[in-house]
Amino acid sequence: MDEDIICIGCGAILQSDDPQKAGYLPKSALEKAKNEENTDVYCQRCFKLRHYNEIMPVDLNNDDFLALLNSLAEKKALIVNVVDLFDFSNSLLSSLKRFVGNNDFILVGNKFDLFPKNSKQSKIKDWMRQEANRMGLYPKDIFLVSAKKKLNLESLISYINDQSQDKDVYFVGTTNVGKSTLINAIIDMMGDIQNLITTSRFPGTTLDQIEIPLENGHFLIDTPGIMTDNQLATHLDAKDLELISPKKPLKPATYQLLPGNTLFLAGLGRIDYLKGESTSFTVYVARNMYVHRTKTANADAFYEKHKGELLAPPSPDDKMAPLKGKEFKTEFKSDLLFGGIGFVTVPKGCLVKTYTPDSIGLGIRRALI
Repeated sequence: MDEDIICIGCGAILQSDDPQKAGYLPKSALEKAKNEENTDVYCQRCFKLRHYNEIMPVDLNNDDFLALLNSLAEKKALIVNVVDLFDFSNSLLSSLKRFVGNNDFILVGNKFDLFPKNSKQSKIKDWMRQEANRMGLYPKDIFLVSAKKKLNLESLISYINDQSQDKDVYFVGTTNVGKSTLINAIIDMMGDIQNLITTSRFPGTTLDQIEIPLENGHFLIDTPGIMTDNQLATHLDAKDLELISPKKPLKPATYQLLPGNTLFLAGLGRIDYLKGESTSFTVYVARNMYVHRTKTANADAFYEKHKGELLAPPSPDDKMAPLKGKEFKTEFKSDLLFGGIGFVTVPKGCLVKTYTPDSIGLGIRRALI
């Protein structure tokens, strides 16, 4: 029987039967790969993603991914949960406690480079720890990194080196948190292999676990990103995802609001200021994202008229639920959270109602800045 050949970009078994399934490669290319030993081969999907930034849809089965994660409890492992600092509560795997077993796990907050320059790491780590504890999760350690800018990676690599002397290291996370980009950056800094794993802004790039050998005989293992409906990223098309994903540190934009005013964050977020003094709301979102102030009395009509045009994203093609809201009263200076979009800092003593599609990613925390 022919031995399976694995795509080194996404981990899928290469096959030439079905272009819609993971690991597809035209028959001639697959035959060539079988005949040439020690050849690194990418499937057609990874090749197009790497060279043309084109995404090819494939059939994904989340159940297979979860089964893979559930097997971790039986292994001796260090588990690294990579989270998106701009969508923390939705990218933290609340199910982690089910499959960690007796293993240690650490939290790695990615995209730290996008926080404003005056952000304090200790404050962000405290917030991450409190949120994790609230979900019944107790990380052994917390790291703040930027996979893209290779920021703060030395201490994480040193920790992984120490901890992997007698165990494998599994990287887990939801889609679009930058997990594969982080592993590529770590491999790059530890050795001379660059961009081994296929990365992109598109959810679901790693399709099966990818094992990278370490010098100590153990493995660093990239697992597939778990698809969840609780992330805006899984509902947006690639163009819109690109638009709302910050690429530079967030610059504050301040708006003076009175009760009875509404702020729209494109067509994905809304804040109604219900009660309080005339005050300033400071918005931290991607620089290309359109922010609009209007009167709350006109807000519904304005949204219906301009959604998908002036208030875009979402575009008409995005599979987006209607906006749903939650009320928050600020007991102290607070950040209103819009998971995957950004946050808005408001002073103490404000009653607000915030909205996103199906209230995805809404939350509040003590202001970090």
